Amino acid sequence: MMQSPFLLAGAFCAVGCMSAWAQSTREMEPALPTTPVSWSLTQETWRLPAGETMGMTGGRLWWGATEDLKLGVASYGATRGQRGGFITLGVAGELQHRWSPEWSSTAGLFVGAGGGRDGQPLAGGGLMLRTDVGLGYDLPRGGRVGAGVSHVRFPDGTISSTQPYLRYDYSFHSLWVGRRTPPDLSRAAAEPVGAGSLALGTQEFALVARDVRVAVPVGASADTRLQLLGVEWTADLDKHWFVKLGADGAMGGQSSGYMQILAGGGYRFPLWQGGTLKLHAAAGPAGGGAVDTRGGLIWDAGVALQQRVSRNDSLELAWGKVGGLSGPFKGDALGLKWVHHFATPQVGPEPVGVSALRGLDAHHLRIRLAQQTYVQGAPGWRNSYADLNVDNLGVQLDYFLSPHDQPTQWFVTGQGLAAYKGQAGAYMTGLVGAGIQRSLGGAWFAEAEALVGAAGGGGLATGGGLVGQLNLGLGYRFSKRLSIMGTAGAMAAFRGDFRAKVRGLGLVYDLTTFAGS
Repeated sequence: MMQSPFLLAGAFCAVGCMSAWAQSTREMEPALPTTPVSWSLTQETWRLPAGETMGMTGGRLWWGATEDLKLGVASYGATRGQRGGFITLGVAGELQHRWSPEWSSTAGLFVGAGGGRDGQPLAGGGLMLRTDVGLGYDLPRGGRVGAGVSHVRFPDGTISSTQPYLRYDYSFHSLWVGRRTPPDLSRAAAEPVGAGSLALGTQEFALVARDVRVAVPVGASADTRLQLLGVEWTADLDKHWFVKLGADGAMGGQSSGYMQILAGGGYRFPLWQGGTLKLHAAAGPAGGGAVDTRGGLIWDAGVALQQRVSRNDSLELAWGKVGGLSGPFKGDALGLKWVHHFATPQVGPEPVGVSALRGLDAHHLRIRLAQQTYVQGAPGWRNSYADLNVDNLGVQLDYFLSPHDQPTQWFVTGQGLAAYKGQAGAYMTGLVGAGIQRSLGGAWFAEAEALVGAAGGGGLATGGGLVGQLNLGLGYRFSKRLSIMGTAGAMAAFRGDFRAKVRGLGLVYDLTTFAGS
């Protein structure tokens, strides 16, 4: 009996020591840094020759490379004036200096390509350079507003314009690790379920095919049908509301070169197990081919029925109305979508311990900054300048289906490119496909990929716009993050005279992200 107080004290001591040890171990567990991400929207008016003006809306997705440097992808599209369909895409960088907790200044550079809407003399080969300086204010409840001055120039064309701009940014953080192999998650596997778990945000990625019946003949063409192929990303705000972003290009009809980039949102109603009714609306720049969208800003609204066909996949049938805010473009749209559902962790600026990743899967992604050159592959491949090559600039995104430690890996891929040289300003292409990568030992690897999608504009004879491309590649890894790859292949239109040999060079950035079901 006299020993029981000592035994009780010893038990308390043991529990205290174990708690201290557990706390110390938890404090020493590996942690992954989060990446600052922001969406940026700008509005400005370019001054064109002969006193013409063109309102341009820009959208950019930024990743924080360092505390003061952001890198990303961007697109600019006409939304006012007479040149709907004048669209460019490319890459951008920005330096930011913070003067106070609320005020900051920025200096940015965009390098891209594009054109459109009878704008070949304006855009020339299509290369676009944009520089800007601005001042911004962080809002108390999130977001940032700003204003500044930008200068836009097409070196091979006639556009050279300096103008003020307005800007809005929305920032958040994401869990992306800049390397090909995922970090060691054995610690997370050893943790009990629910230990340090993260809230998840549900998202969707969709491959979209649309048929648009135009109410009246558009432009110079008597054709009243458009077949579009594209992709769409959706993020849920709660159980009902969502936001979305999509891009589509013409692959059929008589309007090759038509493209639209739409952003919007909607509301969903659960109907039955796995069945959902969705109301949606979006707006954005569009045009090209024989489609007269006048200023370029169009709207799209409708209803969709989505049905789950597996745990992570759905099919969706959509019907809606489309129309231009200026000009005669109006029509009915019927769409079919294959939808993949996934969930990503919601994180803040603080590093995330690996124990919080319990139940999540690591996914290998790859971003390629790509340059491709088209060389004549058949007579009549272009309507003009047939003796000139066409140089294109763009971005490719790959998602690997195979484990990272396998010597042979399968991946699905998507790409968007636009002409920057060769007097083909306004040519753009958006392709999706699949590929295989094989390690050759050491840092070398080889690849093969097949793609299909939409292409048109710039005087290339792509017929209705449906094209296919095959590529072979040889790459070398400098590190776990960076590689360089050369490619050679061929591209052809299914219903046109366009045939080209394709050679390319890409700077490759590998990363790992995390997602749940």
